[in-house]
Amino acid sequence: MTSVNIHEAKTHLSRLLERVAQGERIVISKAGRPVADLVPHRGTRVQFGGLAGQIAYDDAAFDVDADIQRMFYGTDDE
Repeated sequence: MTSVNIHEAKTHLSRLLERVAQGERIVISKAGRPVADLVPHRGTRVQFGGLAGQIAYDDAAFDVDADIQRMFYGTDDE
């Protein structure tokens, strides 16, 4: 694990990122105290429909709520 100060990190960011892409972990320090870690990005897999079959609802969930309708549009007698 390599440690660099903020000025060095700003000056050589491209080089540091190349090293990180190769799997190296780099610590950025300010006044000798670690502030941040540069680590390789690990993407997460997105799964659509992950809750399919686990959630149930009926068509009433899409009905217009009278109270909300009144809040936005008022009543006919106003």
